[in-house]
Amino acid sequence: MPHSPSLLLPVAVVLAAVIPIDSAIAAEPPAKPNVIFVLSDDLAQGDVGCYGQKLIKTPHLDAMAKEGTRFTQAYCGTSVCAPSRTSLMIGKHMGHSPIRANREVQPEGQKPLPAGTYTVAKLLKDNGYATACVGKWGMGMFDTTGSPLKMGFDHFFGYNCQRHAHSYFPTYLYRDDKRFDLRGNDGKGAGKTYAQNLIADETLTWVTANKDKPFFLYYSITLPHGRHEIDDQGIYKDEKWTEQQKNYAAQVTRLDSDVGRLLAKLKELKLDEKTLVIVAGDNGSSFAPNSEIGKLFDQTMGGTLRGFKRSLYEGGLRQACIARWPGVVPAGRVSDEPWAFWDFLPTCADVIGAKLPAEAKTDGVSILPLLKGGDAPKRDYFYWELHEAGPSLQAIRFGDWKAVKAGPSAAVELYDLRADPGEKTDLATKNPDVVARAAKLMAGAREDHPDWPLRDAKKKN
Repeated sequence: MPHSPSLLLPVAVVLAAVIPIDSAIAAEPPAKPNVIFVLSDDLAQGDVGCYGQKLIKTPHLDAMAKEGTRFTQAYCGTSVCAPSRTSLMIGKHMGHSPIRANREVQPEGQKPLPAGTYTVAKLLKDNGYATACVGKWGMGMFDTTGSPLKMGFDHFFGYNCQRHAHSYFPTYLYRDDKRFDLRGNDGKGAGKTYAQNLIADETLTWVTANKDKPFFLYYSITLPHGRHEIDDQGIYKDEKWTEQQKNYAAQVTRLDSDVGRLLAKLKELKLDEKTLVIVAGDNGSSFAPNSEIGKLFDQTMGGTLRGFKRSLYEGGLRQACIARWPGVVPAGRVSDEPWAFWDFLPTCADVIGAKLPAEAKTDGVSILPLLKGGDAPKRDYFYWELHEAGPSLQAIRFGDWKAVKAGPSAAVELYDLRADPGEKTDLATKNPDVVARAAKLMAGAREDHPDWPLRDAKKKN
């Protein structure tokens, strides 16, 4: 697999737009674009053919890249599920996010978004859009303040709890806030109903039902996150690989085919040129380079990028990301311009010509000019935090400088991403002035939060 200075964003987003009619002759206001964001759970740049993958087949994503733009430096919100998805939905980086780590709630669910949180779904619903979340939510059960049905979505289908979403043969799913059982499934990898079959069908049904109005679809696919379960290993069945490797490859190809089904439906409904589609992952590579899956499929693309899921090095933050919008997004373009999940909210506002209310308080900037073929917007920095097990992690990028810090008492590591995208050479001791600037930017980028104090690694006894 060829080396690349960066990885793709995993995940997926679709924005639909119609060319406006000249206001002097238009009898009615121009139609608003549809928006679809396809977010894949754990898809890495190195999993996708157009990024260099040789063993796993992704023909639909590869075709999408030829018909649109592929990004090499698209950044997730942070390198685990719930906070990364929060950043995408609310337009804030981890210094201002109410969710900065995965936090489980028993018996089902995760720490919920606070009441009144402004989301991209609310923006679009308030501007006349039908809105749906299909797949996985993970930001609050239905009886909490973070329910998707309280966050701007008219319709929900799939898994609410991300822990529940680890099973591809679950015993139940939700339609809106109503649970329905999947008979014959045991929730442990055995059964007759593969949940993604229902989820994929629901997306096509919902798009068809809403084809005559502007819509926003947040298609949050659980593939290829573990457990690595699949109902059909397909073309990989006879490979001389482990069962986990076969299943993982089949999961990625199944993700690809379901994106292909969605794109085909848009063409069938004559919505193709009215829709911007963005597909992305929610973090970078999820496997260590020497692991069973990481080694065979080379998720870090020849070791070009350092780190993976739950780190704040580039390998954990850059994801596979492709945008397609015929006639608007340039075909066949590969962009090294950086942008991040918290840019999605202001971009949607720009796409539909809406003004964000003061309550949005976004950290992002519109990347519509970048999507149209121009340059990325100027900004002071990109900022990330993570509060999983171990010390609190912080990272900040400003220009081509990247600083990483593991806890408030830890030394600042400093890397030049232009010369060293693999973050192999720490330049901190040679650039004390840049280190001082990085520390100042980190301190200014975050708001203290009682749930997310910065903490050092625990000392060993």
